[in-house]
Amino acid sequence: MTSKEDLDTEFLDAVERVNAYTEPFPADFLLRLYAYYKKATNDYGRPSSRKPIINAFKTNALFQVQKISQDEAKREYIDLVNNYFLYRK
Repeated sequence: MTSKEDLDTEFLDAVERVNAYTEPFPADFLLRLYAYYKKATNDYGRPSSRKPIINAFKTNALFQVQKISQDEAKREYIDLVNNYFLYRK
């Protein structure tokens, strides 16, 4: 089991990896990242895309993670990023 500080550090490292990556990510991957990030950072602001369909997808993604804890969202985000970079082409 990792400490809270280790989890936070690992989470921030994963966020930096995503932000530094220049290739496009698959849309379903981005939605999952978005939802876990929002939950992990306690950012419950409404999606703000100019396209209503994108806001609907984002809202649905947020709805799917509403029952997990903030720390679990961080772990899921970290796992998602690590697996993506491990298995990407």
